[in-house]
Amino acid sequence: MKKDRLEWIASGLNRYVLTKAEDHFLRTALEDSAENRPITDLQEERLETLYKQKSRLIPNKTAPFVPGPSRKASPLKVRPKPFKR
Repeated sequence: MKKDRLEWIASGLNRYVLTKAEDHFLRTALEDSAENRPITDLQEERLETLYKQKSRLIPNKTAPFVPGPSRKASPLKVRPKPFKR
């Protein structure tokens, strides 16, 4: 995995709340990369999967709360007034 790709995934994952194990894994992968140790295919796959999982299932922790669509009744239709001459 290229270093810039790893940094992009890490910055994306930092936007989400991670468990202790996930945070430790991410920090270890970044440290390995900083020390020019190659990341294994298994680590790379796990990082990609973790990012996809977090981005799909967990809301962004830095984004403001946006409620879902409300189930209010639609407004009443207003009849147009007849045209007067």
